[in-house]
Amino acid sequence: MTTPTPTDPQELRAEIRRTRAELGQTIEALAAKTDVKARAKDAVADAADSARARAHVVRARVSQRPVPVVAVVAGLVSAVAVIVYLARRYRS
Repeated sequence: MTTPTPTDPQELRAEIRRTRAELGQTIEALAAKTDVKARAKDAVADAADSARARAHVVRARVSQRPVPVVAVVAGLVSAVAVIVYLARRYRS
């Protein structure tokens, strides 16, 4: 829905300022989406944080009730494998 163009010079200037501000925000958002390197770093950092959190949970569970060491190692190895995969995928 388009609003009518203001005829008062002050209103017109205010409308131009609002439009420029909106365009600036749109450009910043588009630039952030096209920054593949930064997005890849964020994805790797998120995966690493997730793996650390999972490792913490596993350690807590192991201290409460013993779990076979093989299961714990397998979980940690799979988390590390995901991190390495994401790092290689986004690095290129």
